[in-house]
Amino acid sequence: MENRMTEERTAKFKRVVHQRQSNLTVILENVHDPHNIGAVLRTCDSVGIKEIFVLYSDPRMDQAFLELGQSSSSGARKWVDVHFYTNTKACFEHVKQKYDSIYSTHLSTDAVSMYDLDLTQSIALLFGNEKDGVSDEALTYSNGNFIIPQMGMVKSLNISVACAVTLYEALRQRDNKKMYTENPTSNAEAQDQLMKEYTQRHIDKLKRKKVQRINE
Repeated sequence: MENRMTEERTAKFKRVVHQRQSNLTVILENVHDPHNIGAVLRTCDSVGIKEIFVLYSDPRMDQAFLELGQSSSSGARKWVDVHFYTNTKACFEHVKQKYDSIYSTHLSTDAVSMYDLDLTQSIALLFGNEKDGVSDEALTYSNGNFIIPQMGMVKSLNISVACAVTLYEALRQRDNKKMYTENPTSNAEAQDQLMKEYTQRHIDKLKRKKVQRINE
């Protein structure tokens, strides 16, 4: 069997690549639950994010590698690149090389509503864990803070829910500016390169599924 994609699959890849938002990403700091990270990956894929940054800076999190539950990521891990860091400075230097601004989910006197952010700009959204939030060190790299308006008694959202709410506001703003259609964030050359990468990942997956027949 040839390792070729059907016309339908090729068309889907081209559409997804065209809609990828090269100037939008997420940073997760000390979110240790792989199911939460997997859920964030699914949301990122659905709104067109091509990469995220996962930072384990807390010394209590003694993990040398990152594991993501297949059930929670639901295949999104293959299409959304994960940059895994244990050094805060190195992580944010990488982010700042590619994105203009970093905004943190942090309750402070200068925090603005999520709905007041311009999420169509080149931006990285930083989320901490539910217990400790974003660390003081990470906040030094942030350009500003935002909150998600809540009207209930309990002012807390699961990290994957908070991320999803924010990213779909970003999708709404970007869709209004036709950034998924007429005004893509990547040029033709970058889209061609990503198309080649996704095609190769698809082919590699097919190869792993095949079992060689042995004639004796």
